[in-house]
Amino acid sequence: MSPVSSPSARPGAAADGLSRVERKELTRQSILAAALRLAETGGLSAVSLRQVAKDVGIVPTAFYRHFDSIEELGLALVDEAFVSLRAMLRDVRSADPAFKDIIDSSVRVLTEHVRAQRGHFLFIARERFAGPAAVRSAIRHEIELCERELATDLARLPGPDAWASEDLYVLANLIVGAVVSTAEELLAAEGRRSAEDAVAERARTQLRMMLVGALNWRSRP
Repeated sequence: MSPVSSPSARPGAAADGLSRVERKELTRQSILAAALRLAETGGLSAVSLRQVAKDVGIVPTAFYRHFDSIEELGLALVDEAFVSLRAMLRDVRSADPAFKDIIDSSVRVLTEHVRAQRGHFLFIARERFAGPAAVRSAIRHEIELCERELATDLARLPGPDAWASEDLYVLANLIVGAVVSTAEELLAAEGRRSAEDAVAERARTQLRMMLVGALNWRSRP
């Protein structure tokens, strides 16, 4: 699923010359972008279908050609925030077998991704605890999926490859928890590069300390 290209994307003149499928996708992306904007003030629960339709410039009934409800729209935003990030982090882990390289590359990828999709990550940080139940559940599921994928990759590395699966999941949970906290701190930096750099450096140190302890761990038989 392609991420929202611009928070101000709108159909209309830009749709001239496009096919029906392309126009539909452009409208869908405009709906997603409008929802991100409108949710910034009161959260997704305060966003109405009519508000989104008015912001995009479509009639309310046209909304249903893309989403069954505001809640389903929220689920699409969760999906867009996580899918590309998980893919990039998987690529990092497969390309860099050394722990230090994995940490450095992962923190860099996370920092760049939060910068590029700030609206999405603000949405996740806000809706993670205050959003509709289905959206909160989807965010938890995505975080758990990150943990499972990381545990699988950790099992291929020297040291953790001899661990019990339960211990791998514990370490993956600690690492993903640190990554989530880092993303929230990057958001709080509000685009200030010096503050973002400080957050990234703390994250690298935290993850290295975590892995130093982990590499000396021995699973119980």
